[in-house]
Amino acid sequence: MKAPEHAYPSAGQRVLSAMSGGVDSSVATLALAEAGFDVQGVTLKLFENEDACLAESKTCCSLKDAEDARQVCLEIGVPHYVFNFTKTFNREVIDRFCDGYLEGLTPNPCIDCNRYVKFAALQARRRELGFDYVATGHYARRGYNERTGRYELKCGVDGNKDQSYVLFHLDQDTLEHMLFPLGELTKPQVRAMAAEHGFANAKKSESQDICFVPDGDYARFIELRTGSRFEAGEIVDRSGTVLGTHGGLARYTVGQRKGIGVAAPEPLYVYAKDVEENRLIVDFDRNTLCTRILVRDANFIARAALEEPVELHVKAHYRQTARPATVEQVDEANLIVTFAEPQRACAPGQFAVAYDGDTVVCGGTIERVLA
Repeated sequence: MKAPEHAYPSAGQRVLSAMSGGVDSSVATLALAEAGFDVQGVTLKLFENEDACLAESKTCCSLKDAEDARQVCLEIGVPHYVFNFTKTFNREVIDRFCDGYLEGLTPNPCIDCNRYVKFAALQARRRELGFDYVATGHYARRGYNERTGRYELKCGVDGNKDQSYVLFHLDQDTLEHMLFPLGELTKPQVRAMAAEHGFANAKKSESQDICFVPDGDYARFIELRTGSRFEAGEIVDRSGTVLGTHGGLARYTVGQRKGIGVAAPEPLYVYAKDVEENRLIVDFDRNTLCTRILVRDANFIARAALEEPVELHVKAHYRQTARPATVEQVDEANLIVTFAEPQRACAPGQFAVAYDGDTVVCGGTIERVLA
């Protein structure tokens, strides 16, 4: 079987390099230019009002960030453009974030931004403009498996920075037209390359907060945007005993320990949120662990499907180390994940991603805890 045209990138091919203004995307663009690609830097305008993003040191979308990206392109000697994706960002990221919290879920807007803006929308623009690839500064690797005839997504070599978890949604067509120039590099190497080339952002700090909520007050943001009000309600244990009062369900996440505000002989954790009754359900750590979860909207990368239950390693949230689990496909787009040992904070609305070694097999959205 002949490999697809874009299985093995070559110098001279045209690349749109997504640039946030940070050191990672800057060095990714540099690496592409030095490798001989015909590269064009692009920064995405995500807000109707630039004042929505004032915490420049913590976010990735300020006017200063766009200027940093433009300056890097000037120093490298490649073109730089700004694409206006404000409507897409509002619809696919901010609205999903608000709707998720209103439904009692724990959404991850950064993954939605990757999925619907940095990849889907930018890939559509790539096709319109006749470019071969989109490149980003993610710490991940992309390859082509001659045996299976499928593109694969692999962990970045820097285990501390690996971002394959947030890219589980990439389909075969997108992977065919993606480049991850930092996949074989470590963060110290990236900063060293930036410093060597005199980039002003060589020591720029990491983006930490959700860009459209720079002060971290999710509940206030959602209330202002949607007109909803998060009323106080009861904090109860799993038997229904009232333990205290919460300040609005959006201010809590599944697995949270600090800030619950209930005195107990041992720490309490958020177990679930009952939106209909406006109740926050808590329990002790040993009682909040889960062993089986239902995962919906599964996307398959290394394999087209799971014909039988498979022993893999699964991450149920970004900061977790992948844990041994059995993954079973129960229908076209749903999985049941059974962990070898109980896990904490399997939050509906978050994502579960399954790995075979350093290769992403599949992933999807956690629908609910089964046991």
